[in-house]
Amino acid sequence: MKTGLFGFVGVLVAAVLVAAAGAAYIVSPTNQALVLQFGQVKRAVVQPGLYFKIPFIQNVEYLDKRILDIDLEPQELIASDKKRLVVDAFARYRIVDPVQFYQGVRTIQGGNQRLNTFVSSAVRAVLADATFFAVVRDDRSGLMEKIRAQVDHEAKGIGVDIVDVKIRRADLPQKNSEAVFQRMQTERQREATELRAKGSEESQRIKAKADAEKEILLAEASRDAERARGSGDAERIKVFAEAFGKDPDFFAFYRSMQAYEAAMRAGDTRVLMSPQSSDFFRYLTDPSGGKAGK
Repeated sequence: MKTGLFGFVGVLVAAVLVAAAGAAYIVSPTNQALVLQFGQVKRAVVQPGLYFKIPFIQNVEYLDKRILDIDLEPQELIASDKKRLVVDAFARYRIVDPVQFYQGVRTIQGGNQRLNTFVSSAVRAVLADATFFAVVRDDRSGLMEKIRAQVDHEAKGIGVDIVDVKIRRADLPQKNSEAVFQRMQTERQREATELRAKGSEESQRIKAKADAEKEILLAEASRDAERARGSGDAERIKVFAEAFGKDPDFFAFYRSMQAYEAAMRAGDTRVLMSPQSSDFFRYLTDPSGGKAGK
């Protein structure tokens, strides 16, 4: 009898523990929770902590409390100036009303799909009224703010706050980009050819001027050299003439010594003759040149 009582108490305690475990749930700081009863939202819990619910009747759905991202597929559109654009954008959002979010889209995946539609539609609507240069350069931040405001207005219906919408890339389609690149390349090649032609012309002009200046300098240097050489020769002749006039014998001796030096250089042909039989070597046998006895 006691064994049966203990067994009953054990089962009862186990049932109580299971019920207690099923009744408790924890909400982390990064999540918010919805307590559902037969699919209907009974309450929302947005503060972290330990909470309780009716076991087996109520269940808990968790939704992320942090900022979430959605990436859009690149889409091609036409700007107001009829130029085609390929736009790659993304958005960031936060669930601010979990009850409305759950009732509208149920899950994060469903919310992403709905917001993707909102953002794509807003991007097309806003950029279709803008010019190509406004999107790419002039008013990009203003256009992104317009898109964010439009998406935020639509997203309020599902309990979402749009933090921002960014255009990651806005560019011409591939074929248009290649055509623009080819045109830019041709233009740069034309400019390069023109610059090379101007550079070559300037180079020839500088070279011609330098050659002319070189010829002038060489001519002036040659003229000055001839003048100096002529002046030196005249001075030399004058000195020789004065020396010859003062001492003809010394001058004859000096010229004979120069002749000996020129005739007897190393490697030249040697002439064998007797000094006595040639007047050329008269200074070798007689320092006076044979004039002492005359």
